[in-house]
Formats: sequence, structure tokens, C-alpha cells
Amino acid sequence: MHLVAVLVRVAVAGLALLAVLSARADPGFEPTSGTLLVRTSPDTPPLPVPALDTRIGVRVTGPVARTRVTQRFANPTGLWLEGVYVFPLPDDAAVDHLEMHVGGRVIEGRIEEREQARRSYERARAGGQRASLVEQERPNLFTASLANIGPDDAIEVVIEYQHTLRWDAGRMELRLPLVAAPRYLPGGGPETPGAGHEASGHAVPGIAAPGARIEIEIDAGVPVASITSPSHAPLIERTGPAQLRVELDGVPCDRDLVLVWELEASDDSLLAAFTEQRDDGVYALLMLVPPAAPRPRRLVREIVFVVDTSGSMSGASIEQGRAALALALDALAPDDFFNVIEFDSTTRRLFPGSVRAAPEMLRHARHRIARLQADGGTEMLPALEAALIDEGHGVDVRQIVFITDGAVGNESRLFETLARGLGRSRLFTVGIGSAPSSYFMRRAARHGRGSFTYVGRTDEVGERMGDLLEKLERPLLRDVEVRWADPAEAWPERVADLYAGEPVLVTARLPRASGEVRVSGHDGEGAWSVRAALDAPRDGLGIHRLWARRRIESLMDGLASGADASAVRAEVVELALRHHLVSKWTSLVAVERTPARPRGAPGASGRVATAIPHGWGLPGSLPQGGSPAPLLLLLGTGLALVGSLWLGLQQLGRCEP
Repeated sequence: MHLVAVLVRVAVAGLALLAVLSARADPGFEPTSGTLLVRTSPDTPPLPVPALDTRIGVRVTGPVARTRVTQRFANPTGLWLEGVYVFPLPDDAAVDHLEMHVGGRVIEGRIEEREQARRSYERARAGGQRASLVEQERPNLFTASLANIGPDDAIEVVIEYQHTLRWDAGRMELRLPLVAAPRYLPGGGPETPGAGHEASGHAVPGIAAPGARIEIEIDAGVPVASITSPSHAPLIERTGPAQLRVELDGVPCDRDLVLVWELEASDDSLLAAFTEQRDDGVYALLMLVPPAAPRPRRLVREIVFVVDTSGSMSGASIEQGRAALALALDALAPDDFFNVIEFDSTTRRLFPGSVRAAPEMLRHARHRIARLQADGGTEMLPALEAALIDEGHGVDVRQIVFITDGAVGNESRLFETLARGLGRSRLFTVGIGSAPSSYFMRRAARHGRGSFTYVGRTDEVGERMGDLLEKLERPLLRDVEVRWADPAEAWPERVADLYAGEPVLVTARLPRASGEVRVSGHDGEGAWSVRAALDAPRDGLGIHRLWARRRIESLMDGLASGADASAVRAEVVELALRHHLVSKWTSLVAVERTPARPRGAPGASGRVATAIPHGWGLPGSLPQGGSPAPLLLLLGTGLALVGSLWLGLQQLGRCEP
């Protein structure tokens, strides 16, 4: 036996032993090197397969971004393989397209009800046909399965989705999720992304993140003053006053890509309406930014600050949380009321109830905040329930500021609590860390009729929190109403309060594009309104899918208020099929008609490991659930090395000279 072959066997044996040991310690932490693992039978060790290649293209038009994700498998083994992996999406993404490229052929995906799509996929897998299946695990987390990847085969899977951009303080923000983070489930350990499927992807400490090539074309619609990326160092080319091209090559998929561009300042109020013609009517996207107006009188407020101090917040995240709280306390006026609630496995109030922001109370709060440490589980529900208790202080506005990475798995219980107990409070969420669960925090803010702010780095705390605190101090518009010239089915039904620099987006379905749309509200000094004409519809914007996605979100939210589950499911399925969307009950499936795997040829399946988000590598930084997996993983690594060395020496002893 050649020495190289021996070394290869040593490496494979070490990987196999390490996988087995760690799987026995904690099934959620099978270590690999960022590759696809497959087994020919439950009793055989796992075999590594090269990691997937990723290319991402984004086209931005005004407030809408359309993204095309291309992922490639290469199979150098002699086996027919199945791979299952997870990929993250923006929380409001509308997934609508699937292609599979095999041997020069393109197989288009179709939307089917989830159970039917799974049956179609499983029949194709059993019949030897190449197939792909895209399923939604959460509104911002999807799994993609590939069946019958042949020996020396290469298969490309293309997924397309679109979503609306975030606009805050005159800046447009594109967030491109590149990593799926583990989530904490109360009463248990970290939930692995894709854990609902027996062969899904999983996040592993120490995994080297795969690289991706990303190209972004931007047409902002109005001149762009500047563009930056707080997360990466991309190559940026300006191709026109409102047009830009952004490129990144080999970027590690261990953190979200964030691009922020600032629009040239204008004194004019802005009410922009985009329309799209479809067979069943006209779909409209309304974007409202209030005019520069005299600041209304200052409102007396009660603010409850809730800060996550669980294990997933360790490292840079807890530093950002402490800095954010310190800035928030500095913004309080003496007649404001406040309290601070911290939570990990338990909930702790700084004061029994909200108190005046007197100097001695603020000093005590700053002293406590400076000593916050991150450890323990993420039991968010008791903290949220405590924050929602309205003590009846005679204030104009009651606000809750929730600072967390959002790494939880029981979102539905939290949304139910918000729907039941919000009252006059408004909830504002602050996302901390390199890969926060923006789905949870954005949706929680929508339930709470507030807004979501993201803080990615410690040096961003001042700017991001400053913008948020300015909004909290003076809402610009309350009781916002939208009136269309024709009857419209619009979402959201209840428009949130409007704050400085943050637009309101409304989608609607209309019988035709005609007349005007009028938006009105109260700014603290009196009534305010603005009008805009509905322009001729344009093609290709995909507004109908955004409308359908928001309608589906509204239907799913209704479940928290006791809506009939069977009726909700039926309407969601009908909307998803009509608008070609992946949802909780519909999936995209693509099946090649001709079988590829010979009858009787053995197959194998496995899971693709995903990287831990950037900054989560410190001890205690994973969501905590009382599992001894990190210690057992360390022991497994040592035992694997010893076992590999022993096996290697045994093989070397048998080598021919």
C-alpha cells in the first residue's frame, strides 16, 4: 500500500470516529469540514464529499430586490448520492423559482402542496430520477434536497426569490443572509437549522465557511449620494447617478452581507407608487416617506428596555448590548419613566416597576448594565410578558425596546403573547451580532407596531441606536390611513406609526391603475396628508408576489388570534399555488423524466454542514440548552486523533517496502 493511500485512510478513519463519538454526545453537532456527509448504510462510517459552490446575483430596482442563488454539487465518488442542505433568506423573501441543471439540460420546478411535492420527490428518488425539492422550514429558512447525484456528476440548483429593501433615515439597506444560525429551543438544546428533516444541514463549531461569488446590480431610482458595506469590503463601481455595480469573490458564508446606500437629500415629501399588471388585476406597492416638518412637542414616555444576556450573546454581542443600553439611558428626560429587564434562563427586573429617570436611578442602572454578562438559556417569553405589563403611568407613549440576537425556536408562542397583550405599547426590536434572526425581530416589531434596528458591529452602536432613539423620542405620524381611489385589498391592514426617515410600505391589489392614492395621519400638531397618482403598470417588478407573501404573513399571524387552522391552510395553499410561492404548505419540486440511476445501484444520503456565524466561536456563544456537547466534542476530537494514529500505525506496519 502506498504511503499516500495510508494517510488518506487515516484521515477518513479519524473523521469517521470523530463523527460517531460526537453524534453519540449530541446529534446536533456532527463535525465535518464543511462537506457533504453520506453513508451507504447506518453501520458504515460517513464519507466526505466536496462542498458546494455558491454564486449569488442580485438585481435591485427601487425598493425591490430580486436574488438568484446558484449552488453546485460535484460528486467524485462511485456512489449515487442524495444531499440535503439549508440556506437562509430574508424574512420577507418570496421564493418563486427553481431550476436544476444536469448534463446540459434544464429541469424547471413547479409549485405543489408540500405533501404532494415530497411524494413526487421521493418517487423520483426511489425511481432513480434526478430531482430537487425546496421546502420552507421557517419563513426565513429553507432546505433544498438533491436526489440521485451520479458518480462524477455535477448538478446545479438555481433558486430565485425577491423581497423589499429596508429604508431607514434616508438610507436603503440590502441584507443578504449567508449563514443559518442555530436557535435555542426552551427546554432543550440548540435547534439545528434543518433539524426537522432527518438528513438536513447543521451548524458545526470550527467549520470553515464556504466561499461565494456575489454580483449586485442596483438601480435606486433616484441619485445615490454614497454607498458602504459595514460587513464586507466589496468592489463598488458607479455606472450612473442612480446605478451601481457591486462585486465580491470568494466571500466566506459566515455572516450576512450588508450594503447601505444613502440617497441624495430632498426637501420634498415622497409618496411613490409602483404598479404591475396581472391577469387578476393591478398590484401596487406604496412607499411613504414623510415630509420634513416642524417637530411636534416632546411626548412624555415610559420605556422598558429588555436585554438578552443568554449564552448566544457572548463576546461582541453583549458588548454591543451594553453600549446600546448606555446610549438609550442617556436619551431619557427627567420626566420619563423607565425600567430594565434582563433575561437568560431566568428573568430579572432592575426595579420592581418603572421609575422616573432621576439622576440617582440612572446611576444605578448604568452600574448594573456595565456588569451584564452572557450565559445560560434564551427564555424570552417570561421577559416579554413582564415588559408588556402596563402599570398605568400617566404618559403619552409606552415603548418597549427589545435587544437580542433572536436565536429562539418558539416564535409562535412569542407572537401569541404580543397579539394578546400589546395594548397601547409599541415594540421596537434591536438585532445584535453578525447573524441575528431578522425574521423573528422584524415580525415581532410588526406585531408590536414598531420597527426593527440592526446593529452588526460595536462601532455601529452609536449611529444605529442614535437613529432609533431619535425616532422613539418623536413619532412623526400616528393613526396612519391609506385611501385608494378604487376598492383595494391592502396589506398590512393596520399601518404602523411613521417615524423620521423610515418609510411605510403597503402592497395592494386593485381592479385597475387609475386615480390617486391618499395617505393621512396626525403629526402631534394636527392633520397631515399627501397624494400620489397611480402610474401606468410596469412588467417584471414581482409586486404580486410581495402582496401574496404579505397576505400569507397576515393569515399566519391570524393563527395566533384563534383563526381556523384549516381555513388558513386552504387560503395559504391557494395563494401560494396562484403566485408560485414556497410556503409552510407548498414546496418547489423539479423532477427529471428519465431515470438516471441504474436499477439496483446503491444510493447514499447525507447532510451539508454550515458554518457557525462570525463571532460565535467563543466559549458559551452557541445558544445554551444545558448540553455537554462542547466538552464531549473536545474529548471526541482527542480520541479521534489517538484512534487515527493507532490505525495509521497498524496500516504502516502492513505496508510493503
